[in-house]
Amino acid sequence: MSIIPSLFGGRWSNVFDPFSFDVWDPFKDFPISSSIDVSSETSALVNARVDWKETPEAHVFKANLPGIKKEEVKVEVEDGNILQITGERNVKKEDKNDKWHRVERSSGKFTRRFRLPENAEMDQVQATMENGVLTITVPKEEVKKPDVKSIEISG
Repeated sequence: MSIIPSLFGGRWSNVFDPFSFDVWDPFKDFPISSSIDVSSETSALVNARVDWKETPEAHVFKANLPGIKKEEVKVEVEDGNILQITGERNVKKEDKNDKWHRVERSSGKFTRRFRLPENAEMDQVQATMENGVLTITVPKEEVKKPDVKSIEISG
């Protein structure tokens, strides 16, 4: 086994992302409950890659989910400003007589969560899935320009 995937893949890939909840939990093996629940069953695809860009009109998320149907993915809004993407990739049972040389595709449940800024219109979220790419668009509220009233200077 190579050490490189364990350092740069999985949960470690998001350690520098301030908006991601998919971070390493140092208390996961302690008997007390953790503040962030990243169980072993959700860690299988926790590294589902997601791009997040902000345009003047919206926040746009693109997630690569090859081989997953749109019926197997759920997009939710939690607590008013948290966007959550969950799903599961199932592996078909193979014949026990098959001889495997390499298994690199992951399977299992995945969860990605993003805390959105105040200007996100969470009631206007739209999601589409095409060719294994999930695109989520969260419109931004219009920035209200302050009313400027000219004051005449007397004297």
